[in-house]
Amino acid sequence: MKKILVTGSNGQLGNCIRKIASNFENQYEFLFTDSTTLDITNEEQVNDFFYDNKPDYCINASAYTAVDLAEKEEEKAFSVNAYGVAHLAQACADSKSILIHVSTDYVFDGETNLSYSEDDFTNPVGVYGASKRKGEELASEINPNTIILRTSWLYSEFNKNFVKTMLNLFTQKEELGIVADQFGQPTNANDLAEAIMDIIEAPHKTFGIFHFSNYPETTWFEFAKKIAEFSESSIKLNALTTEQYPTPAKRPMRSTMSLDKIEEAYKIEPKHWENSLEECVDLLSQQ
Repeated sequence: MKKILVTGSNGQLGNCIRKIASNFENQYEFLFTDSTTLDITNEEQVNDFFYDNKPDYCINASAYTAVDLAEKEEEKAFSVNAYGVAHLAQACADSKSILIHVSTDYVFDGETNLSYSEDDFTNPVGVYGASKRKGEELASEINPNTIILRTSWLYSEFNKNFVKTMLNLFTQKEELGIVADQFGQPTNANDLAEAIMDIIEAPHKTFGIFHFSNYPETTWFEFAKKIAEFSESSIKLNALTTEQYPTPAKRPMRSTMSLDKIEEAYKIEPKHWENSLEECVDLLSQQ
């Protein structure tokens, strides 16, 4: 039975993979780890884990994702998002394993009105994006059998994310200001987990960089409006500009990604973001 290592398994994506793992219990053995059981920044620990367990696939869901804090903790961000990825890539290369690494739309600067393709020039505007881009580069250089999945605006019923934050604030506030001039694609982490398993299940692998998200593009303001609608909240939402809501880290203004490549290579058809969001809000309302 083939083994699938999942790093960062206590995060959003890791928990979503856990949720569907039982669907594949006759095909794969899952090895779920977190930073306490497998510290990817520790090269020796990574090598020992691969030697002892010999995974066939490694899904790297580990990441330093504190976008604003990364501006102060650059070394920590690069340690996890770049050099930790390099350790996994090398261990995968040595053991002839396939690395599936999750990256971000923040590798782009957002200075375009078009959708980014996988081959478009990257130009991160913050430390977080720069650290993730370095991880992409190192993984690709070290292990040719690497699949990089860039995703965006990830949310789920697990952990901290925009959807859960909004739902919480809706119960505490009468009105909120939300940025309305940044464009991107909300992504339900459950959909990403299913896409990763579709890739693993595919008989023929195409390696390289792919984009995966829900579609089409929207703004944080429109995203919040839909969360309010689906949760039947009466909150008043006010549209803000980026200038009116300054943050320590600059964000790309439009990081919309083309999804054609993953559809062609793996026959994966992303869902409309509103449909996936409604499923998540319904799930959270039952908890």
